[in-house]
Amino acid sequence: MVGVLVPTPAHSALGACLSYLGPRPLPSGTLVRVPLGHRTVLGVVWNAAVDPGPAVGPALRPVQEVWHALPPLPQDWCALVDFAARYYQRSLGEVALAALPPALRALDANQLQRRLQRLPQASPAQPPASGPPLTDDQRRALDALATAGRPVLLFGATGSGKTEVYLQACARVLQDDPAAQALVLVPEINLTPQLEERFRARFGEAVVTLHSGLTPAQRLRHWLLAHLGQARVVLGTRTAVWASLPRLRLIVVDEEHDPSYKSQEGARYSARDLAVVRAHLLSAQGCRVVLGSATPSLESWYAAERGRYLRVDLPDRMGGAVRPTLRLLDLRQHPRDTLLAPALLQAIQHRVAQGEQALLLLNRRGYAPVVACGDCGWKSGCPHCSAYLVYHKAQRLLRCHHCGHAQAVPRACPGCGNVDLAPLGRGTERLQEHLHTVLANLTRADGNPVRIGRLDADTARTPQALQELLGAVHRGDIDVLVGTQMVAKGHDFRRITLVAAINPDDALFAADWRAPERLFALLLQAAGRAGRDAAFVADRRSAVELWVQTTAPHHPLFAALARHDYPGFAAQQLAERCKASMPPFVHQALLRAEARQLDTALAWLAWAAQQTQDLPGRAQVTLYAPVPMTMVRVAGVERAQLLLESASRPALQALLAAWLPRLHAGRSLPQARGLLRWAIDVDPLGY
Repeated sequence: MVGVLVPTPAHSALGACLSYLGPRPLPSGTLVRVPLGHRTVLGVVWNAAVDPGPAVGPALRPVQEVWHALPPLPQDWCALVDFAARYYQRSLGEVALAALPPALRALDANQLQRRLQRLPQASPAQPPASGPPLTDDQRRALDALATAGRPVLLFGATGSGKTEVYLQACARVLQDDPAAQALVLVPEINLTPQLEERFRARFGEAVVTLHSGLTPAQRLRHWLLAHLGQARVVLGTRTAVWASLPRLRLIVVDEEHDPSYKSQEGARYSARDLAVVRAHLLSAQGCRVVLGSATPSLESWYAAERGRYLRVDLPDRMGGAVRPTLRLLDLRQHPRDTLLAPALLQAIQHRVAQGEQALLLLNRRGYAPVVACGDCGWKSGCPHCSAYLVYHKAQRLLRCHHCGHAQAVPRACPGCGNVDLAPLGRGTERLQEHLHTVLANLTRADGNPVRIGRLDADTARTPQALQELLGAVHRGDIDVLVGTQMVAKGHDFRRITLVAAINPDDALFAADWRAPERLFALLLQAAGRAGRDAAFVADRRSAVELWVQTTAPHHPLFAALARHDYPGFAAQQLAERCKASMPPFVHQALLRAEARQLDTALAWLAWAAQQTQDLPGRAQVTLYAPVPMTMVRVAGVERAQLLLESASRPALQALLAAWLPRLHAGRSLPQARGLLRWAIDVDPLGY
């Protein structure tokens, strides 16, 4: 008899591990195909001490195929799956099978063999190309990473050379061990191509990528190369933390503060946190992890203050580049409908006339957030969500950015028939249109008209479109770039000397208690796009500036931003969170419920809360009353949540583990009638 993990959902009554008849011994991590109901599915042999669960059918059924052609999944991979399933309260099978490439799950043994035969033959490892000389700070960072017995938090200013530290750290690992592997995580797909280019220039064909932008065949091929040890460096987004790497010796998490590392579906895991766990599981083999950011998450910063992480600083920008000077524009001194203050517009015109580039950050895509009627007050609400339909002028569509619903702009108000409907607010499309108007008579230094580009989810729908747009910026074919937060992350623009945040006040006064942390990170990261080429700035004799249009110029956040003082900002935020008993000083989990009717979701959550009274750890865990979510309705589904909080992580985990079976059993009770789905989110990023 052999235990096999199969892709059963978290609420399945079949258990985490099913029993099959099979040859012995089969080590944990062996891939097999087994019958499950009327299907044949891919499974993972699991010999850990878990309940094997019931037999499938009246008697044990045999394993149909054993994939001897593939080595078993590494033991650290199995241990990581086991940890994630327990910590994030999911079934082992759900986590394990979701971590494998979808195309792999569809193969049989013969198809797998053909795939393996098409892979390139393993070639001897080539020494990496040499990089530029390191600064003293970079050398200290590398030495600290090589000797640290704990995670390293690389706190480096934007443009301080963190990427070169990653490259050199990978080079050292690969030189020390001909079979070693490194994993480099980035928060978003659009950062992968430029980083891949730099890593390929250094390590050649030993580099592969893993992210959702690949075709299923590409993703499977790259996963196989990593699993077989032929890929030495793997670059990827958060899903790459699950890559099978038998000789993993270094993990890099770039921009570790980014919320994109937290999955919002399935097992709601944090790839950053799992990277730290995976390095710990491999610490005996010498695996190390480095978390890099100019604006670390407060959780990582607090861990460094407590000594759990080793903080290493890169305080200076490369090549003598200076940091931008903050210029605050008080919008209270301008007309209410001002899109660009005259002083900012004049500064943009001056930069363009000198052959420089400007970047304008407006974190809202589309033309306007809403279309409204001035007579009766009608607004363009989404019929399926608690949100407004955003006006996209180029397509003349109203589109919901939550459920995807789209419709034509009405010719007249549906409420009163008024034909004078007006867009309210501003998005990147409207800002681009405004710039075309106000800069129409301005010419570049070469006499050509000013060129204005836009980078957001509408203009970068494909990787090819994204690369073409970024290439135009790098070549100087775009003078003013308008964009959402996509423009602020990791791009190495050489000619930008002015960055402007157009309307950050929405985030400044948001109800989300993480909003100040996210806004400070966004503004500081955006500012880091300016002045990266010290020689270019010196040649133009230009000041490098960050302009911010705001109605709250005296807010403490801007005082810290002016000093580029992340430590001071972090200290102030941590003091506030300590007083309010918020993370990282307490630990949280959310139980979310979705139903067609809000009352159903709230009633089920109230029932679920009652089931915790006699559970272990209950005395140390606070349960708050069930409430609707901030965005209560999405795609026609009503959503509510129940917050759990404790100063003791073990107590919270003990309660969740004991609570989960009761929640599964409660699916058949009258209280669950009308409930669509529910999920537990451990360490949630937002409510």
